[in-house]
Amino acid sequence: MGVEGFVTVNGMTSVDGASVASGAAAAAAVGRVLGTQAASPLSFWIGLEPGKVVQLDDVVVTRREVPGHGPLVVAGVVTAVEARHEGAAYDSDVFLIAEGALPAAVVEVAEVRVTRVEPEVFVPPLPGAKVYLAGAGDRDQALYFDVMERRVPLGVGRDGQPLYVNFDFLDGTRGAHVSISGVSGVATKTSFATFLLYSIFNSGVLGGEAANTKALIFSVKGEDLLFLDQDNVRLDAAAKSVYGRLGLPARPFGSVHVFAPPRPGDPNGVPHVSARTHGVGAFYWTLVEFCQDELLRFAFADADDERAGYSLLVGQVAARLKAWAEPVGDSGAVMIQGTSCRTFSDLVELLSDQLQDEGSRQQWTGAQTPLGTVNAFLRRLRSAVRALSPIIRGDLPFYRNHSVSTSSAQVTIVDLHNLPERAQRFVVGVVLRGEFHRKESSGTAKPLLFVVLDELNKYAPREGDSPIKEILLDVAERGRSLGVILVGAQQTASEVERRIVANSAVRVAGRLDTAEAARSEYGWLPPTVRDRATIARPGTMFVAQPEIPVPLVVAFPFPAWATRPSEALAPAEASADPFQGLPGVEDDIPPF
Repeated sequence: MGVEGFVTVNGMTSVDGASVASGAAAAAAVGRVLGTQAASPLSFWIGLEPGKVVQLDDVVVTRREVPGHGPLVVAGVVTAVEARHEGAAYDSDVFLIAEGALPAAVVEVAEVRVTRVEPEVFVPPLPGAKVYLAGAGDRDQALYFDVMERRVPLGVGRDGQPLYVNFDFLDGTRGAHVSISGVSGVATKTSFATFLLYSIFNSGVLGGEAANTKALIFSVKGEDLLFLDQDNVRLDAAAKSVYGRLGLPARPFGSVHVFAPPRPGDPNGVPHVSARTHGVGAFYWTLVEFCQDELLRFAFADADDERAGYSLLVGQVAARLKAWAEPVGDSGAVMIQGTSCRTFSDLVELLSDQLQDEGSRQQWTGAQTPLGTVNAFLRRLRSAVRALSPIIRGDLPFYRNHSVSTSSAQVTIVDLHNLPERAQRFVVGVVLRGEFHRKESSGTAKPLLFVVLDELNKYAPREGDSPIKEILLDVAERGRSLGVILVGAQQTASEVERRIVANSAVRVAGRLDTAEAARSEYGWLPPTVRDRATIARPGTMFVAQPEIPVPLVVAFPFPAWATRPSEALAPAEASADPFQGLPGVEDDIPPF
């Protein structure tokens, strides 16, 4: 027996002979199912009681008695709310009604999209049935949170209560991969991706694998992601309370290591970062590694290169480099057919001489190759010298730990913002190939590796082929079984390879461009939600997962970790900065 006057049976509460979900029992009805609009097992309309309001994303429940099945609970999410004058025939009637000269009633109605029916008897709710706002227990049931054995907090809903994603659709158990879309600078795609990682690492869903699970983040937006392990000085009590509601600690990431390319012109290969001085290592590849690992193909990583006639020549030359290059000294230099190469420029000049010489060309190409094809290959290769020379080295004084590795920290950040786009492609392709092969050789999916890659449309475009696109397709299609989870972000999902988007179990949209929102790739967003996405505020995300029939509208909390150098400074240090207040790049304050 529950509260006086209420009888609870199997989670249902009877109030004067009418059963409602137990969480809603104490609340008065907000309305009734309309009879002027057709109700179906999938959606229905409600008329609101005078003085009652519902807003978009509210969860409501109603019931009906079904012969042979007993009480049936129908739960859903409000997807549209409308108000109108009932009795008005012309637009100008609004003035007469306002003056009291024409009788009319103000009517508010709401559309409800059904999310869950218990038990699963798919019949429509009956017109006139009372509708209640869902309480805590009914809300969890309506949104399937009650059946999520491993749920990861995403943020809070419009009611301020937590919203979750089922980890089974992230770790490969029932699905994997996340696709995040939205307008650059407004959609907060990277902020949401880092919060999702933080939530996974700190929510307890990883169990005993938490310490070994890794994240690999490619950073292309300045040095904003280089301070994930430092407290955010702008975090206030209100933001901390949101973390408390989500069951998460309000603190930065615990284990972070940063890799950055060498500073141009520095003979010692010092990392090219300015705001962070500890926990940073330089990454590059020696000429020995470039030749032995056949990395030449990643110097031709644009989709246009695969359509060019020299794509076959790239593979042939890479094979010759692997066979003929010999290490020289301890700096990573190579000797090829008696010629020593200490820089990437030296190697390109050697290939140019060998391929333009009639006597040696066939040794490198393996067959008769038109001179036009060779020249096109060399033009493209020479244009890569400036971009790749800082990260392909044979001139540093000694071998050192220069490889990007995820073994030294839970979160590994590869800083690319100081590299030209062509070098960024090279780094992403080579690093992803190495990590994917490492996971393949381990023979087990655990521990998981989360890969966060922004500007996915640049690395895996819808049209054309490239070595990076092949790897990303492999990750999307086989990564689930290998424990490699892709968290891809892009401005336009319509420009990303279809198979990558299709293999993403969780889809997220922030603020969308109006034209982009109309594309078929956003068919998972109901029409009203698409319209809302075009005016969404920073920090609001629309999240779809297979278990829940409607996207969840999520507001994720302010980061507890620094998102720019100024947020990582202690107040005393910040006030001592003689340049504080002067305009600069960091004055373009992002949403968080």
